[in-house]
Amino acid sequence: MVVLMQKELDQLKKMLLELTAVVEGRVQQATQALITADAQLAQQVLSGDDEVDAMEVDLEEECLKVLALHQPVATDLRLIVSVLKMNNDLERIADLAVNIAQRAAELAADPIPSPYNLQRMADQIQTMLKMSLDSLVQHDSELARKTVRMDDMVDAQHKDNFDHVKEAIRKYPEQIDALILYLSISRYMERIADLATNIAEDVVYLIDGEIIRHHDLS
Repeated sequence: MVVLMQKELDQLKKMLLELTAVVEGRVQQATQALITADAQLAQQVLSGDDEVDAMEVDLEEECLKVLALHQPVATDLRLIVSVLKMNNDLERIADLAVNIAQRAAELAADPIPSPYNLQRMADQIQTMLKMSLDSLVQHDSELARKTVRMDDMVDAQHKDNFDHVKEAIRKYPEQIDALILYLSISRYMERIADLATNIAEDVVYLIDGEIIRHHDLS
């Protein structure tokens, strides 16, 4: 029974890593489509959403099966709880990538210059997401903690973006629809950073058994 449960736990880890790879790729594609005004690439992200949804459901069902059959405790239970939470966050990140791709397609049809540094924010969120996923793969709680500390930087960037969009609307009221799209994109990116932070916090819980959700790590 112990050998069987370990085999199933290894399968959970494998499924989670496969999902992380797909989701990271979706975010990269969505931000690239946005920055390059590539409507075709944006459409690829949109058409791939069902694949992520199916992977998320399969992983959740596998977790619930292990819980029901083996009633794990201690470290094994912590692993399953962490996988369930990360699975949910990854699916939400994929949804946000779809939202960005939708806005990218709309902006590609009638492009205007971004009112804020789009590339910088895209780089920030992709770095955070990569670090959180690397911390999972490498079993590195210090890297996870470093990821958590980066979230304030993205929050500040989003606040600045909001101010830039307001100023642009005052200067170019005829562009208000496109500028609102840019504001929503900034919000989607900020939410991806939040979810990457959640994953990093779960990595710390998985490795160190410590809940840091309400801790100040600065």
